[in-house]
Amino acid sequence: MTRVAVSGHRQLTAEVAALVSAGVDAELDRLAATGPDLVGLSCLADGADQIFALAVLNRGGSIEAIVPAELYRDGIPDEDKPAYDTLLGRSSEVYRCDHRESTSEAHMDASRLMIDKADHLIAVWDGKPARGYGGTADVVEYARASRCIWTHTLLTSRRTGRSGWSTNRGLRPTS
Repeated sequence: MTRVAVSGHRQLTAEVAALVSAGVDAELDRLAATGPDLVGLSCLADGADQIFALAVLNRGGSIEAIVPAELYRDGIPDEDKPAYDTLLGRSSEVYRCDHRESTSEAHMDASRLMIDKADHLIAVWDGKPARGYGGTADVVEYARASRCIWTHTLLTSRRTGRSGWSTNRGLRPTS
């Protein structure tokens, strides 16, 4: 079984979403070739999370959803709520964190749970520090400190206006 988590930016432009989709597809194809039973772990947020979850399902894999807080859905843009609801309904497992409000701490707790259950992380990230606690940079840092192999998809267009992506793979050395 190959267990893959995702962390990434939200509110993507159509151009960036297409790049993310291509990058996620390529990485999932590579990971799916390593063994049967692809399992995706995601909080199902708009943007990279939903692109990833749909790509896993399209490959015959299953989704395990992590819901950071009771009010998490309220923070998802209205246009992305139907996809969130559909993906949550198609999830084989749903883990709910013990938070009511959808705070940075709730998001980081959900990300820790997700990384702890994963073998790999696909990080859709512009390489910059998190704008708030629990952002993608914090999730990557947590993955680096764990046994999780992480793949970094660099989004240059998020803040610079240029398009492109590159992949770096890293594994924290064992001590």
